[in-house]
Amino acid sequence: MKKFSFTGETKIYCGITLNRIKAEISFGIVVKGEIGGWLEKEGNLNQSSDAWVSGDARVFGNARVYGDARVYDDAQVYGDARVYDDARVYGDARVYDDARVYGDA
Repeated sequence: MKKFSFTGETKIYCGITLNRIKAEISFGIVVKGEIGGWLEKEGNLNQSSDAWVSGDARVFGNARVYGDARVYDDAQVYGDARVYDDARVYGDARVYDDARVYGDA
């Protein structure tokens, strides 16, 4: 079973259609039914880990969030960036191009 699905709510950001996500199951600190952040495509957020995108955070392009990572508030992860392990990206942070944020960052 997938841990998240798209809600059908979309918005255009920098010419890219982003999709709001919703938790389909409870995992980690996320409760089933919780509304998450914005993804361009399903591949931006791993379906089999505890990673989560919430608030008004946006993940797009070829960027990926996985492991136990969290992206929230107004943060953006895009390009070919990766956020993983126990990393947290939040506030107005931007992670982009080929950047990697990992470990306990």
